[in-house]
Amino acid sequence: MQSIGVELGERSYPIHIGSGILDDASLYAPHFETGRAAIVTNTVVAPLYLERLRRALGAAGIKALEIVVPDGEQAKDWRTLDKVLDALLAARCDRQTPLVALGGGVVGDLAGFAAAIYQRGVPFVQVPTTLLAQVDSSVGGKTGINHPRGKNMIGAFHQPLAVISDVATLATLPARELRAGIAEVIKHGLALDEAFVVWLEANIGNLLSGDTDALTHAVRRSCELKAAVVAADERESGRRALLNFGHTFAHAIETGMGYGAWLHGEAVAAGMVMAAELSMRSGLIGETDLRRVRELIGRAELPVAGPPELSPERYLELMAVDKKAARGRVRFVVLEAVGRAVLRAEVNERLVREAISAATAAVAAR
Repeated sequence: MQSIGVELGERSYPIHIGSGILDDASLYAPHFETGRAAIVTNTVVAPLYLERLRRALGAAGIKALEIVVPDGEQAKDWRTLDKVLDALLAARCDRQTPLVALGGGVVGDLAGFAAAIYQRGVPFVQVPTTLLAQVDSSVGGKTGINHPRGKNMIGAFHQPLAVISDVATLATLPARELRAGIAEVIKHGLALDEAFVVWLEANIGNLLSGDTDALTHAVRRSCELKAAVVAADERESGRRALLNFGHTFAHAIETGMGYGAWLHGEAVAAGMVMAAELSMRSGLIGETDLRRVRELIGRAELPVAGPPELSPERYLELMAVDKKAARGRVRFVVLEAVGRAVLRAEVNERLVREAISAATAAVAAR
């Protein structure tokens, strides 16, 4: 097992990464002082890992309430959140009862938000079982639910007590879900670390095949990069926004197509190509860098353009409610170079339209 610290003063916490650590009772024991917990999971993950987690908690002397919610991005809403809160109230869970998020990004975001608002805040632990959650959404304390008008627009910053990432759980991921997680791995490299991009270019096949060593390295390096950014900018007032490379376009795709039609990582992949197109058209990178971005994403068997059903005008309409918008203007994360992203407040709307159209046209021409 390898451990990384997220340094946030009194809210600091460890990220544990390894194979088979889901069953390690010693990882849970320090965080459950009252001998009680509530596990939030979904209908897909529960048959696979709920009993194992319950036994691990039991071995640590922890009795767990089990709350199973529907699967999918569509479940990240008020109705499902209310189901979680109702179960906590019915079981008379108090302020010292930690929640455990067992599942992917949707479960982590939902359970984390429930923990943030239940009795004005209770502790929680992340046990991510998808690659996307292990490399990104479980780290950093962003929690929330979706709204019909925008993704992740309702939420709170609420840091976990710990993140326990068992890479062995990735063996049960469908190939499409694995690829979606690889998109977030690529994002970390393109935005923050060119050397990691070089590693990805050499190892993308190993990741796609589910190689344990490659996946462990990808999870660790992604967490190292994200932990450093979160420690420097917990509330996304500056540098942390760079972790949203590709996400302004991606959230427009997810909202515009209906939550769940595109997996989050698929939308991020297409969004990164559009952001790279915008970077080139803004004079920040050249054709070679753009080609490098597109080729890496394509080799990961991910979309390199958004859905043709969405026009540039529709993207702009949807992006107007993006969380990075400030003073009525959409801000974009763009590349100054592969491995070095920046946040730009002033971007020519014509160039944004061209970037969207160019990415779509490049696919249509194939």
